[in-house]
Amino acid sequence: MTTLGQKGRFGLLIGLLILMLFGISLRAGAAPYAAMVIDARSGEVLHSRNADTRLHPASLTKMMTLYIAFQAVEHGEVTLDTKFLISKKAAAEPPSKIGLRAGQRVALRYLIRAASVKSANDAATAIGEGLEGSEAAFARRMTRTAEALGMSRTTFKNAHGLTENGHMSTARDMTTLGRHLFYDYPEYYNLFSRMSTSTMGKTVYNTNRRFLGSYKGADGIKTGYTRAAGFNLVSSAQRGEERVIATVFGGRSSAARNAKIAELLDLGFRRAPTRVAVRKPRKPAYVKGGGNAPVAMATLESPSKAPQSGDGIYKGKTIRLQRAVLKSIRPMRRPGADEPAVSEELLLALSVEIDDVVKTEAAKAAETKAVEQVVLASVQPLARPQDEEQTIPGSAGDLEMAIREESGGFTATGGPALARVLVPKRRPQRSEPVLASAKPIKEVSAAPVQFAAAHAATAPMPRTTIEPAPEQPRVITRVSTSGGKHWGISLGKYTSRYKAERVLLKTALKEMETLDGSLRKVANRKGGFEATFLGLSAEQAQNACARLSARGTECRTMEPGNG
Repeated sequence: MTTLGQKGRFGLLIGLLILMLFGISLRAGAAPYAAMVIDARSGEVLHSRNADTRLHPASLTKMMTLYIAFQAVEHGEVTLDTKFLISKKAAAEPPSKIGLRAGQRVALRYLIRAASVKSANDAATAIGEGLEGSEAAFARRMTRTAEALGMSRTTFKNAHGLTENGHMSTARDMTTLGRHLFYDYPEYYNLFSRMSTSTMGKTVYNTNRRFLGSYKGADGIKTGYTRAAGFNLVSSAQRGEERVIATVFGGRSSAARNAKIAELLDLGFRRAPTRVAVRKPRKPAYVKGGGNAPVAMATLESPSKAPQSGDGIYKGKTIRLQRAVLKSIRPMRRPGADEPAVSEELLLALSVEIDDVVKTEAAKAAETKAVEQVVLASVQPLARPQDEEQTIPGSAGDLEMAIREESGGFTATGGPALARVLVPKRRPQRSEPVLASAKPIKEVSAAPVQFAAAHAATAPMPRTTIEPAPEQPRVITRVSTSGGKHWGISLGKYTSRYKAERVLLKTALKEMETLDGSLRKVANRKGGFEATFLGLSAEQAQNACARLSARGTECRTMEPGNG
């Protein structure tokens, strides 16, 4: 009995030892833990642990894939409707996936939805290949963009985040990326808070929907999981004026990860001040693919000094604010856009009209003064060529009436009481004569004898012949009927004042020559916040809308009193 008891105790001891060793091996193989919490408004670090340790980011990688997609759309590299060809490699990516087929063409907007909400690996690969031609080239662009964002310890090897040698990041770098997504592209940020979305005729559900539905104020951002990484999450939440971003690496399960991220966010809200100055992160320079180093395009002094694309630098658009635009540049179609091209005839017409409007302030002032002098001098009869005047003979004395056609209407000259009268004329119909379009001219034409006799009694004058003035340069203009600078243009309605002001600012920078001196105003109207420019003349409003419409921007003119 004693011997058996000793053997049993020995066996139990051996079993416990094996379990302990097994347990230690499990813990040793678990993904390392790291965490980071910041105040999103100021960027202040509220908590960190192993924040600079290089770890596997898993599908947090897709935040960078999406950031570059948003950047490419913003800079006109592609549009949301550009269709990407799905390769065999993209279609063969392991789950999570949306089920793309090789040879299929899918619009970028649907790939973005699938990658952000469903965390689809095939969609992420398709985005990378569509923008750079290959996933390897896109990964190099991702790394360059990470460096431009200040993510100094991040290296990307693919667009989706599946485990690959050298594909590493840190909790600090991923927190930085999440903050840039929120501030740099607020118009797309709502994607990360959607519980579900529709893409390619399918309804897909957010991989982060459990946490979004359970934590008050949570509105993003991205989950990730691989065996090497564990359960990762970058989350953002807002309560009142406070916004906190927290990141966790190495969760043991999705439930444990969600519990930990909730704990970190609670800690952040406790430590974050109620009021703090908002310091938005600096938006990086646009870095296009094809090279080996990031390029800040604004640092190029002149196009002649810029290396060619083979050296890794791509020429970008340059806006020189210190110079006035002397010639209108025809707006070019964005590559890959599906909308119909604007005809050359229309572009030429727009260029001519817009060039006529672009004048210096000195020229405008001189023109206005010239018009005033013409009006003040109108008390004296002005000579016109014989083919531009009509003489109505009178029956009382030798009174003479002359009606001349001018650019703004008809001018009648005669006695002192009717020295010069400018009658506005409307556009004549095909079937009616020009002189019959204004009521005062009708009366003169119908009864010239009575009209002449009435004025002959009070102001008789001898019949004289006006000699034509010698030929000299003339400034031909027309009296404005626009009601002064009381016109405006509307760029449409938006869901928030921020979006409307952002559109106004971007439009003002692009159209400085046509919108110079106008007033930007956001009007809170039924259906949203309307972005408008006010204080324009009729010509300015019409030509501004013509230019904006040619660029694909919604625009309508606003008449005085109808704003």
